Amino acid sequence: MKAKLVVFGVLLLCVFQLINAQKITGELKKWHKVTLNFEGPKTSEDAKDNPFLNYKLDVTFKHESGKTYTIPGYFAADGNAANSGATSGNVWRVHFSPDEAGKWTYKVRFVKDKWAAVRVSKKLKSAGFIDGKEGEFTVTASDKSAPDMRSKGRLQYVGERYLKFAGTGEYFLKCGADAPENFLAYEEFDGTFHNDGIKDDLVKTWEAHEQDWNESDPTWQNGKGKDLIGAVNYLASKGMNVFSFITMNIQGDDRNVFPYVDYNTYDRFDVSKLDQWEIVFEHGEKLGMFLHFKTLEAENQGLLDNGGVGLYTKLYYRELIARFGHHLALNWNLCEETGDWQNPPRTFPVDVQGRLTLANYVNSIDPYKHHIVIHNGNWFTGIYGKNSKFTGASLQTNKADFRNVHGSVLRILREAEAEGKTWAVACDEPGDAQHSLVPDKDNPEHNDARKNGLWGAMMAGAWGTEWYFGYAHDHSDLTCQDYRSRDLFWDQGKICLDFFNDNKVPVWDMVSNDSLISSEGDFVLANEGKNYVVFLKNGGESTLDLKGNTGAYSVLWYNPRKGGKLQKGKVKTIKGGGKQSLGLPPKDKDKDWVVYVQSI
Repeated sequence: MKAKLVVFGVLLLCVFQLINAQKITGELKKWHKVTLNFEGPKTSEDAKDNPFLNYKLDVTFKHESGKTYTIPGYFAADGNAANSGATSGNVWRVHFSPDEAGKWTYKVRFVKDKWAAVRVSKKLKSAGFIDGKEGEFTVTASDKSAPDMRSKGRLQYVGERYLKFAGTGEYFLKCGADAPENFLAYEEFDGTFHNDGIKDDLVKTWEAHEQDWNESDPTWQNGKGKDLIGAVNYLASKGMNVFSFITMNIQGDDRNVFPYVDYNTYDRFDVSKLDQWEIVFEHGEKLGMFLHFKTLEAENQGLLDNGGVGLYTKLYYRELIARFGHHLALNWNLCEETGDWQNPPRTFPVDVQGRLTLANYVNSIDPYKHHIVIHNGNWFTGIYGKNSKFTGASLQTNKADFRNVHGSVLRILREAEAEGKTWAVACDEPGDAQHSLVPDKDNPEHNDARKNGLWGAMMAGAWGTEWYFGYAHDHSDLTCQDYRSRDLFWDQGKICLDFFNDNKVPVWDMVSNDSLISSEGDFVLANEGKNYVVFLKNGGESTLDLKGNTGAYSVLWYNPRKGGKLQKGKVKTIKGGGKQSLGLPPKDKDKDWVVYVQSI
């Protein structure tokens, strides 16, 4: 009898563990999304007792080494809302991306009270159900390979000009699409935004990219989403590694993108629509895409809490971080053009302290401490410094020929350094509002975009560029539904990335010093005495000032228009110091060339 009881106990324990295991989904591997699904109170998006605001789910994960993360969770309806369209259910969910192999334990805190989601009080009342629940699981190494971000680890700001993967130690350079800003205004997402009479003409089908969807790719609700998934596939196929999207523009140019159940309710989220967003983001991550979350359009600065960091603002960012913060490569862009928008009768200039306060809040609830940036409406003055939670800038410029990109990047980097903190700067809207990156049919060579924008940013020490589409052209920042409209330029972007990546150019050890080249207006990125990258806008023969750095240097040429391998010119080596001629390019002597000079 005793033996039978022991066997029964073992079987019961196995069943209990199986039930628990069914609540953990995803691959239990380092850097992968591990999802915990809990059974909590049954409720709905429109429940009188608001599940988004009056409940708070946090799960603390602890690694056997002692490392801990507290991750915010969210109400997930029936747990399959992307496909079911459910608005009610009893599933509560947490996503976690573990950064260590080995055993992880977890403990749940599930509380309920008025405005519990945005309160930090330890006196909030237990919500019962899963509150206090504990468990464990074991994580193994990732088996993914590039370009999948899970093969590289979390992309982190490390106090340098370039973001770095925690898993591999690689630095990351980006190039891709900043437009259309209403990327997520897609007709096959749930919600009434696409047929409510409010700017429905701007809602997208992305039909041109259905051809880019593959049989193994995800969809939802019996085949929806192919077009948008195809758009991400297309960018990745061109060698691009970032796309950008606004997550809220209730006020503003498009008005079709927001996480809420409707335009006027700011404390209840559309569960199924956000689950569908996640399908797109997760697919992008597998393709090696950086996710640029632009969390507010300028016109929305005062929509939540009149521009302050109050209840609605806190709830909005908590929901974004709970649902999407597990992604490995992203930044939180706190607003377009923040600080300068006036839109009577709603006026809400956001001051320096307002920007700092919002950055502090986002940093405080983001367990992974992702890169925090902001666009320049008002300049970045006042938000630099060691105590600021901003870690970089998302630069916008305003010249059709991109001539101020290089100087603007340099200005930000130098101002940040002067205030005691190195920023990571990307130029995410080079050019002007009317034109910027025009369609290929309007300018197939894209000479100014390539020379002044693309290479101008990288040669100043930017970690990447994203490309805005001007409103004076077809396929604009609001109307684009076909990324092939800039197909020829994506090739040039990849050529730029290939130069730095394939040749393992150590940009993290190099700084801009244009005074070293004799030709006015050209660019130099240098670790003096070791490596020099020279960008000659119009080719020709120039001299490089090696100063007192003696020794021999190899001279190789790279074609920024066509790419390919490094080429030899007539001058194959130079000897320092002082000013040394680089000779002429191998061909096309009056066109732009890159010269890579290395100590040998």
